[in-house]
Amino acid sequence: MKPDTATAMHDLIHQMRSVFPFALPAAQICSGECRGCPLKVLDFLQTELDDWDARIAAGEQPGLRELSRLIRTGRKVANVLRRSGLPVGDDTTLH
Repeated sequence: MKPDTATAMHDLIHQMRSVFPFALPAAQICSGECRGCPLKVLDFLQTELDDWDARIAAGEQPGLRELSRLIRTGRKVANVLRRSGLPVGDDTTLH
């Protein structure tokens, strides 16, 4: 049985938080060559994840469009991080 969209979004948020290096210090994120400002895109993604956590907790039901949009955003952020030489965990959920 497939989960409802709120459960799927919650699972996606949890997976993204484990894949992306949110815990890295800013000095490590900004060291070396920047391509697309990884610090800003990580902050943006963190804000998106926090926003969806709050919206789901308030009872909002995300649709498939919102799930797809968050996956697409995650892919773009992962690409920026890779181009900047930063580690991105096992992101098979983003492929």
